[in-house]
Formats: sequence, structure tokens, C-alpha cells
Amino acid sequence: MKLNTLVAAVVVAGAAAGAAEARDQIRIVGSSTVFPYTQAVAEEFANKTGFPAPIVESTGTGGGMKIFCQGVGEAHPDLTGASRAMKRSEWDLCQSNGVEDITEAMIGYDGLTIAVSRANPADWDLTEEQIYLALAAQVPVDGKWADNPYHKWSEIDPALPDAEILVYGPPPTSGTRDAFVELAMHDGCKALEWVKSQGLDKDKKWVKENCSRMRTDGPFVEAGENDNLIVQRLGADPHALGIFGYSFLFENSDKLKAVRIHGLEPTPETIADQSYDLARPLFIYIKNAHRGVIPGFDEFLEEYASDEALAPGGYLEERGLTPLPDDLLVQTQEAILNAVPMEAPK
Repeated sequence: MKLNTLVAAVVVAGAAAGAAEARDQIRIVGSSTVFPYTQAVAEEFANKTGFPAPIVESTGTGGGMKIFCQGVGEAHPDLTGASRAMKRSEWDLCQSNGVEDITEAMIGYDGLTIAVSRANPADWDLTEEQIYLALAAQVPVDGKWADNPYHKWSEIDPALPDAEILVYGPPPTSGTRDAFVELAMHDGCKALEWVKSQGLDKDKKWVKENCSRMRTDGPFVEAGENDNLIVQRLGADPHALGIFGYSFLFENSDKLKAVRIHGLEPTPETIADQSYDLARPLFIYIKNAHRGVIPGFDEFLEEYASDEALAPGGYLEERGLTPLPDDLLVQTQEAILNAVPMEAPK
């Protein structure tokens, strides 16, 4: 949609619906994991330019995509953060609502973190198989695929703590949940001896249909899109574990400690080299029709793409983001600054 057409459409829609005057603040939605990074850019942008600070909402990746894809114009957000890549169904929703020109930019890496209070005395080190057996709706039981019977970690492995399984995690609308299911649950399920003995570890459809559901009988608790709430709950209950992005562990390292996965902790080094099994990329999606229309949006994108923000040693690394290697960083900066259109997801 051309900019003149966009402006005209906004004016007509505003007059018809009695909408408020054109907004003078950038509006951003999306992932709770990307939220602290975008919030940091928003603060830096406002301090440097004098523009009003953007409104940044933590809606979850899936919720952010739905809001972002509702349309073009001042009633709709300008950018969304995502802790996974855009799905084809979300792309189709955007296209059907006239959000046809989108830039996808990978801003860095994050490690999905399982953490526990520093008051917890155990030295936690889990495998993906153990994570799956603790949190999945169904698991192998006496040679059959059945409802999960485990309620203590020690029932899964006597070497694990003799404690009730209680894990706080993200809801289905969260990109963190999507990534956790793909990176931890699916891999853990495929590694189970019963699954391998049946040849099901090679059956992608079976794995997706049978290994994706989290249990709903108490040991796994959906804690909403606010990852800080999970941090607070771990502080209140030293026996509970929590799932969130690395930045929340990084910012609360005085209160929390990481659960090792296959002997490795999430660190900038293990996340960057992908040796940590739960490493993942993070993204922002830009509505290009809003460039040059929403006041300050172009300048905000320049700040997001700057070396001061994204490069090694930048202020986002100080917040816990693992920077991209030089070649990918250049690609991301060019995409953001030059409104490079993304291709339809496969």
C-alpha cells in the first residue's frame, strides 16, 4: 500500500469511527523475551531524539502476531517482537488484512532457560528426556503410551531430587512455549528408548501430534506472558523450577541459578555456538508501510539497527542478548535500514 493511500485510509477510517487524533507514539507488541531488548532501544531512542518513548507491550509472540497482522494504519502497531520465526498462517493473516510489506530481522540469540531459586540446595542437571518425562501429557508406561504418572523428580530418575515436580512456564500464545516444545519436548520425546524402539522418532507427524502437549494435572503451571511473574514465584517457592528466556536469568542471577541441560549452562558462549541445546534466534517484524508515516519510526529503527544496540559490547548484550556474528549482523542491519521485504514462510 502506498503511503498516500495509507494516510487517506487512516483519515477516512478515523472520521467514520470517530477515532482519536493521529498518535504521536510508536506502538510495539510481541514476545516477552524480546520485550526487555526493545524496551531498552525505546528508552535509548527517546533519550537521544526527544521523541516520546514508544509504547512497548508484552503480548507474547503469538498474540503479538495477531495484533500486528490486523491491519495497516495508525490503529495498528508498527513492530512486533518474536521469539520464533513468523508462521505461514500468520503471514497469510497479515496478507489478508493488507499488511503486505514486512521486514523480518533476526536481532540475536537467546537461550531458553530452566532456572531455580538459589535457595534450592540441589545441583540440577537434566537431560531432555527427563524434562519430557516430567512435563509431557503422555509418556511411555509399561510398554504403552499413557497419561503421565510421574509426580516426583526421583520417580523419573533416583538420582534426581526427591521433590514434587512443579514447573512454571509460558502459555501456548508464547513463542517461548513454541520454542520449548520444539527444542526440549520433541527432542526429549524422540530420545526415549520406547519411542526409538517403535521407530517413531523418525515420524515427524507422530512426534508433533503426540509429543507437543504439556501436562495439565498440576506439575506444569502456565504462568502467563509476564516472565517476571515466574521469577517472583521461584523466589517464593525454592522447590519450583521456571522456564523463560536467558535475559531473565541474567538480570536475576543474584536470586536464581540455571538448571544445566546435558551438563551445560546457558551462557553467551554456549548460546552463540549452539552447544547449549535450547538456544534459539530472536526476531523483530517491521510494518514497512508505517515508515515515514508514524513520527519517529524511522529514527527508532536506526537506533535498533545501530552497533551501539546490536553489536558485541552493545547495550543489548549488557541486557543478556547474545549478539549475531558479524556477517549476520550486517544482514540484519541492512534489512532494518533498507526495508528489505521478507519472503513468505514455507
